[in-house]
Amino acid sequence: MNMGIVKRMAGAAGIAAAIVVVGAGPAFAATGTVHTDSGAALTVRSSPSATAGSVGSIADGAAVTITCQTNGSTVDGKYGTSDIWDKVGDGYVSDAYVYTGSDGRVAPDCEGSTLSCTTAGTGTPKTCAQAVAYAKTRVHTGNIDSYDGWCDRINAQNYGFPASGSETAYIHWTQIPASFKHAGDYQVPAGGLAFFKSSGAGHTMISIGDGKFLSNDINGTGSYTETTIAQIKSKWGQTYLGWSQPWFKVNH
Repeated sequence: MNMGIVKRMAGAAGIAAAIVVVGAGPAFAATGTVHTDSGAALTVRSSPSATAGSVGSIADGAAVTITCQTNGSTVDGKYGTSDIWDKVGDGYVSDAYVYTGSDGRVAPDCEGSTLSCTTAGTGTPKTCAQAVAYAKTRVHTGNIDSYDGWCDRINAQNYGFPASGSETAYIHWTQIPASFKHAGDYQVPAGGLAFFKSSGAGHTMISIGDGKFLSNDINGTGSYTETTIAQIKSKWGQTYLGWSQPWFKVNH
């Protein structure tokens, strides 16, 4: 769906007359106006995900200041389908419900996660930086049997273990203590492990920072290549669960 067409038809006069209610933002911040399908208030989320907790709401028709934008879960809204999320105050709203005059980004990229990858309390042999560096040396496009279907084991190997100790990637996610998990958070720091749920074993991959990950199989069976959360979701139809620090069942 071409959101630009819809947004340009949404009544630009409303934008011109709108008064920013969130307060002055930094240089290059943008403004927009919230429009929901039902006229109900739009929920402000704690992270750029439709399943993240609520930190407030914005009334239909209210003007907002967008300090930055980032990618998150895909939302079908007033202005089509979008995975762009707008940082408004202390939270995020889906750009699919905000008239900005454009179907692309209108504000600076949000900085990476305020959280960083750490091995504290996990007992892993390698640091997050060491694991990322090693993972990058393993990138290949050929079909190698030891990579075909072994996402959870590959992550464990990046961190110095022969295996993860969990039966599947999804089971691994369920075994990780809550203090090490960040459900629904799309801003995964380098070294963090992203997890997905499917009707099968699920999937997991390591972040190399800036919204990029290394994953087996996504760009060819038995391969190990760069990808994104969005590609895993769209190509495999998997549900993103969130990310965790490098905690593995094998040593707990």
